[in-house]
Amino acid sequence: MIVLDTHALLWMDANDAALGKQARSLIEQAWRQDSVAVSAISFWEVAMLALRGRIELPAAAEIWRGELLQAGIREIPVDGRLALLATRLEGLHKDPADRFIAATAMHYGALLITADSRLLEWTGDVARRDARL
Repeated sequence: MIVLDTHALLWMDANDAALGKQARSLIEQAWRQDSVAVSAISFWEVAMLALRGRIELPAAAEIWRGELLQAGIREIPVDGRLALLATRLEGLHKDPADRFIAATAMHYGALLITADSRLLEWTGDVARRDARL
């Protein structure tokens, strides 16, 4: 399974060149196996960015989310188990969304696709790939 960080989700959806060829290939392979997921917190992050005018979505956040789910992306809810794991990620910065996303990938043994240098440089036990490559 692949877990996309929020920006990787946005890049994938917009077919943005910022998403590197290797990352795109990994996502496409996982997509064919119904193995591409996002933490539910990513939809919250996207909605907040849109609300603040920092990004523009092709549709209202609720519609955009529904279209992605219908296309086959898996949404992993933030439950108590993940919330507690997110508190135990030693050495990771305090951004709650990043902590939930990392905890999600860790819990499911998934590959995290991210371009966030703080997540890429973190020494925690989660497989990750740079979304820009």
